[in-house]
Amino acid sequence: MATNIGTMDSAYFVGRSEILAWINSTLRLNLSKVEEACSGAVHCQLMDAVHPGIVQMHKVNFDAKNEYEMIQNYKVLQDAFNKLKITKNIEVNKLVKGRPLDNLEFLQWMKRYCDSINGGILHNYNPLERREACKGGKDASKKGALSQTSTKPSTATAKSHSSQNPRKNDVTSAHTINQPPKPNKLISSGGPAYDEQITELKLSVDSLEKERDFYFAKLRDIEILCQSPEIEHQPVVEAIKRILYATDNEASVMEEAQALVSEHQKQMESPCPISDGRDDDLKAESHKRKMIDNLDVDVAASTTLSPRQRLSDASDVHRSGSPLMTC
Repeated sequence: MATNIGTMDSAYFVGRSEILAWINSTLRLNLSKVEEACSGAVHCQLMDAVHPGIVQMHKVNFDAKNEYEMIQNYKVLQDAFNKLKITKNIEVNKLVKGRPLDNLEFLQWMKRYCDSINGGILHNYNPLERREACKGGKDASKKGALSQTSTKPSTATAKSHSSQNPRKNDVTSAHTINQPPKPNKLISSGGPAYDEQITELKLSVDSLEKERDFYFAKLRDIEILCQSPEIEHQPVVEAIKRILYATDNEASVMEEAQALVSEHQKQMESPCPISDGRDDDLKAESHKRKMIDNLDVDVAASTTLSPRQRLSDASDVHRSGSPLMTC
């Protein structure tokens, strides 16, 4: 089962039109935008379609408009995930905002999961009947049925008009051939092409905002690390902060940061003459301490002699003819 799939999986490359067609055919709905599924009711019924009886459909609200009502639908979905031991994280705070990119990604995951269960084949599932137990389910079913019935007569009438007036069609076709081509007015006057273009722009904006927030969080983590008292005065950290806080007009900030780091490296590699003088002083002091320690040892040895040893030493001095004994 595709409970957790990577961001580079093929499931996340399924287009918006394919997702909407799959939802409308499976649940007999008429969604035109992926953000219309932000209430969570569609997700609940999709799980009910592949796992009948797991979702408590009487708690699902297809008429949810406020965020607190949508959150209740996602709680029902989370209960179903827990029963099936699905570890997929549901980002409710993002989905209820109705952002197209977030809802598209979650619906792409839902399609991948549903396709992995029994090959995506639904046996004897009646979405209209299952939706009757939900709040607002009947209205959703009516909207889907009306939209499907309204599209059929329009195509039929178009065919009948074209067959009844063949001469008019020939005249208009000849007239359009002689006229120069006119620019497409769908985008300026509205219509499906206009709505599709707006949706694509929204998706691109959401993608850019998501990428911006990601890199901003990384830069903020680096800034907090550079402000640590243990390392904030190091030259490398100073160079990083200089790059972080540089304005757009400072074009040479990278060169200054590199010069700061290289200067510190040169200082570390060059020998210091002051340290040599200190080494000589330390050697002289250590030599003096050794001389003092030797004198202390001689004094201590003389004080520890016995009286007999002292008399023998004095007699030795007397025999040697020391001038001290002749006085």
